[in-house]
Amino acid sequence: MTTDTGSEIALASAHRIIKKFGGERVSDSAADELRKIIEVIGENIAKQAVELAKHAHRKTIKPEDITLASKSILKQ
Repeated sequence: MTTDTGSEIALASAHRIIKKFGGERVSDSAADELRKIIEVIGENIAKQAVELAKHAHRKTIKPEDITLASKSILKQ
């Protein structure tokens, strides 16, 4: 497995996620694609959570900021 030093999520973690849900064999490119998508979603949630905390005049990001941001980003 290769690693990308610019990535926040390890390639092995993406492999484990796919395998956890039944993937018997997972190519590095498939794991890398999942990792990239997860990072984009995570970045968007984090940005919105920061804005929610700022709007509430807080510097601390709280779990509810993440939850609310994720619902907005993921349209749940």
